[in-house]
Amino acid sequence: MIVYHGGTDVVECPRILQVNKGRDFSVGFYTTDIKSQAEKWARRQKRSRRAEHAILNTYEYEGLGIETLKIKTFDDYSMDWLDLVISCRQDGSYSHDYDIVIGKIVNDDVGETVQAVVDGLSSKEFALSKLVFMKANNQICFCTEKALEFLKFVKSERVI
Repeated sequence: MIVYHGGTDVVECPRILQVNKGRDFSVGFYTTDIKSQAEKWARRQKRSRRAEHAILNTYEYEGLGIETLKIKTFDDYSMDWLDLVISCRQDGSYSHDYDIVIGKIVNDDVGETVQAVVDGLSSKEFALSKLVFMKANNQICFCTEKALEFLKFVKSERVI
């Protein structure tokens, strides 16, 4: 499977950085299988960081032994998905035991709905009933060093 990481740097050797606390699936190296989503994120990072370039990094994710990883896949919004996202966003020290988490991304619209639950302004059930109607992109979070071993750098390119 080909996955992408958008940013402002060439990342030949992905690492798990602790600055990702409070993200959807906790600390990890975030990718997507949607190229246009990664390109959009790269452009956004370029603007917010006032960087010189927006960079799209491409990786291949597979290999012998991948079945030894503990992978959690959320095919759609669900109570399990919402519980994990809320736990990760509320508690910067929260950790789970998955090597890889695959699921819907909390974009701006979804983020407001999730934040309403975090702030106690909405129930989880009401939030899920709204999320069903929201378009969502996908993210693949490599949460452990073991998982990163299955991510092979292919190339990087500037995004215009």
